[in-house]
Amino acid sequence: MAFTFYSLLEACLLVVNAMAILHEERFLSKIGWGSDQLSGFGEEKGTKHQIINLIHSVRTVMRIPLIFLNSVTIVLLLLMG
Repeated sequence: MAFTFYSLLEACLLVVNAMAILHEERFLSKIGWGSDQLSGFGEEKGTKHQIINLIHSVRTVMRIPLIFLNSVTIVLLLLMG
């Protein structure tokens, strides 16, 4: 199996899918990564804050595009093998 640009795109799609399905109350809050853990205004934003914000943004913005991208990926895999 060769490493192609398509396999790189497929891996990125899988990572975005993984971020999109994380449940905030069941999983993220238990490990201290819920949206209630975000600091207030004026404080320096660390790496943890940026990752929490990224996960929340992916869950908000990428919901509809992920449905389309997953459908296209499935059809391509069925057609191309």
